[in-house]
Amino acid sequence: MGRRGRASLTSETEYFVTTTVTNFAKVFVETKYCDIFVANIRHYQEIYQFKIYGYVIMPTHFHWIVQIEPNRGTISDIMRDIKKFTAWDVMEALEHDGRDALLRLFKQKAVGLQQRRKFWMSRFDDEFIRNREMILTKLEYIHNNPLKAGLAVNQEDYKYSSARNYILRDHSILQVETDW
Repeated sequence: MGRRGRASLTSETEYFVTTTVTNFAKVFVETKYCDIFVANIRHYQEIYQFKIYGYVIMPTHFHWIVQIEPNRGTISDIMRDIKKFTAWDVMEALEHDGRDALLRLFKQKAVGLQQRRKFWMSRFDDEFIRNREMILTKLEYIHNNPLKAGLAVNQEDYKYSSARNYILRDHSILQVETDW
């Protein structure tokens, strides 16, 4: 949804959101970088008090179904902060790890912008969740994403997916609202 449309949805609280790493760079193939992302989500979950209904961290992108608490912040506020601080923390880790090729890519993508490096694509896509059926459809999409990409054989085998929360009742990565 474009920014103009998002501004008109002032009473909406549940969203399906996708955000992607610049140039579809495969950053989230290593546990270390996924864990940095998860730590930022947890941090901002405390601040913004949002609920997560589903998520998956793929090598190049992230999907989630989230319910915001409008008095605490908008979906734009949440995504701005998570993307900003995840980028900073991952860039620092990439520097520490000597991942020069990725760092050069992110620096190149920032040319002409008022920033040193560009980790995420500028925008994120969000879609207002209209009903239970839509949540189920989006959850199925999220949970099948790693299977379609050949990253797992079973939904619950992929570490960074809420399929583990639903199937195994494993909330060790992120707390997900599974009883709705």
